[in-house]
Amino acid sequence: MSKQLLKAGTSIGAMVRESEFAQSKADFVSKLSIGLKESNETEYWLLLLQESGYLLKKSGEELISNNKELTRLLVASIKTAKRSINK
Repeated sequence: MSKQLLKAGTSIGAMVRESEFAQSKADFVSKLSIGLKESNETEYWLLLLQESGYLLKKSGEELISNNKELTRLLVASIKTAKRSINK
């Protein structure tokens, strides 16, 4: 489980970095959307680790909260980019 968390969690940052040099707004949205999917998967693994006792409740709650904030930022960025495409 921890390897899956590592893979999903680090993929978020990789997708955000890739989006910095996107070839178009659509490519930018695509990269951030992949990051959003990885953020969702990261939360799943965090919850699973917490529920199984491999992650302390307090640590898990803090990590999940931070991940939710990251998810909100990604959603906002995607919405803003999509609005600019549709103009």
